[in-house]
This record gives sequence, structure tokens and C-alpha cells, in this order.
Amino acid sequence: MHASQGRSAGLGLALVSALAFGGSGVAAKPLIQAGLDPLHVVWLRAAGAALVLLPVAWRHRALVTRRPALLAGFGLLAVAGVQACYFAAISRIPVGVALLVEYLGPALLLGWVRFVQRRPVSRAAAVGVVLAVAGLACVVEVWSGMSFDALGLLLALGAACCQVGYFVLSDHGSDGEEPADPFGVIAYGLLLGALVLTAVARPWRMEWSVLAGSAGMNGTDVPAALLLGWVVLVATVAAYLTGVLAVRRLSPQVAGVVACLEAVIATVLAWVLLGEHLSAPQILGGAVVLAGAFIAQSSTPRKAAAEPVAQGGAAAGTGEGVPASPSAARP
Repeated sequence: MHASQGRSAGLGLALVSALAFGGSGVAAKPLIQAGLDPLHVVWLRAAGAALVLLPVAWRHRALVTRRPALLAGFGLLAVAGVQACYFAAISRIPVGVALLVEYLGPALLLGWVRFVQRRPVSRAAAVGVVLAVAGLACVVEVWSGMSFDALGLLLALGAACCQVGYFVLSDHGSDGEEPADPFGVIAYGLLLGALVLTAVARPWRMEWSVLAGSAGMNGTDVPAALLLGWVVLVATVAAYLTGVLAVRRLSPQVAGVVACLEAVIATVLAWVLLGEHLSAPQILGGAVVLAGAFIAQSSTPRKAAAEPVAQGGAAAGTGEGVPASPSAARP
């Protein structure tokens, strides 16, 4: 009875996390279009969330000396890298397309596991990757000569590459006799990411007046401060924390499968709130991408394998308590 209730609660938290993360681009893009640089939006997101989570960072301050490399890598890749590339991408291409390109992360992760770590991967995971790449070809309409902005697509691919670093670091974060507490890793990741972004984004050059005005959302003026509050409190703090709690109540693989809904949520919200309409082939391609991600992340290891078999959603061996779904690191 209690196990069933815990699983139901975990699924609910995973859905909330996917919804929160899926809405980040929709809230951020009007701020970018209103005059804020994408890097400044990323800095505001990371710095605001880090400020909110300062008490959590203080509680887990021992991590600074115990796992400094993990915290530095998480801040650089999972926070600064993923978010900077993603927000820069959505300033040039539709939100749904950017997020679907970012879903190449599990495919790139399998390549890392297979060819760098030289560990076997399951056949189902490989099939899922092939489907995801084929669907992506439809999303970007390769037959029309890449009608989308090439730099925007490269930036989205950069977010996918940073995602690989996130998965690898999450795997390392769960090892040892004293695994790193995921809440502490997230808090310090955001704090370090904000410090790095401060040097890169130079927020003192930001158009602060934009935050005092309003931003257009498909013809409707919305207070910029409200959009920023959503990005910081809902799409970052709440999204990260509910994602971690979901993984604790479910397995990382199940939480990763539920996280596939993030791309659907982001695309639908961008369609309704931003008027970013996708063509029929692009919608079909998006469905194929999600199907591939679902198959890859829900694949089970081959029992005969001598080493742990990698799965699409996370590197094999990722322990509970460490976020292992793509959305937990993303915008």
C-alpha cells in the first residue's frame, strides 16, 4: 500500500517537474525578445535560484572540500553550459525545436559509454537512439536545406553535449561510501554556475530597465518581473527539487521516461502562448524523437553482460537520490 502511494507521489512529482522545466523557454523567450541578452537571462535564472537555495548550500557546505571536482563540473556543464546554450538557441529557433535537438543528449551519452568507456549498450537503447535521430531530421526539415538558423541548431546541440557531462557527473556523484547529497549538488551547482556566468555575461551591462516593463507574449503584454519570477522560482528551483524527489521515489529510468513529456509540454506551450506553429512533418518528427527517447530510457540491461549496460536516460549505475533525467539539468 505504502509502496503504491510512494510510486504515485513520485509520478506526480515527475510530472510537476516536467511541466515546470517545459515552461522555462516559454517564459524566457519574451524577455529575450524584449531586449535582454540570452546570457543575461541565464545569469538571472541561475543567480536568482542560487540565492533562494543559499540555506541548502550552507547546510551541505562539507561538499565543498569533499567533492570539489563534482561541484565544479556540475556548475560549469549542468548549469552554465546547458542553460546558456539553450537560451541562446531559443533566441534564434523555436522553443520546441531547441528542446527536441537537446534530446540528442541520451544518444550522445550512449556514444560516450560505448566508445569512450567501452561498455556495452542494449539493443533497445540503440534502436531508440536511431529513432530519435530520424525524428530530429524531420523536426529540422533536412530536405529543405536546414530551413532553421544553423547557429541556433548548433547552440541546441551544444546544450545536448553539456547534458552528457551532466549524466556522467550524476553517475560519479552517486558513487563512494558517502554519495553526494543531490540537493547540495544542485545548490552549489547553481551557485558556481552563477559565478561563472557573472564573468561571462557581465550583468552590469544588462538592460535592467527591461525588468521594470513588460514583455510581449503572442500579442499580450506580461510584466517582465512576473516572467522572471516564473523562470527562477518555478522553472528552476521548483523544477530541480521536484525532479530530485521524483527520482528518490521512482527509479532514475522511470523518472527519465516521464521527463520526456517536457518536450511535449514545451512545444504545446510555445504553440499556445508564443504562436510558434510547427508543420505536420515536424510534429510527426517530434513524436518519433519522444518515442525513441522513451525506448532508449526504458530499455533494460542484458543479464548476460559482464559490465553494467548503459541505458538511454542515464549512465548505468546511477544511484537513487541523484537526478538522472534530462530535464533535471536543463532549462
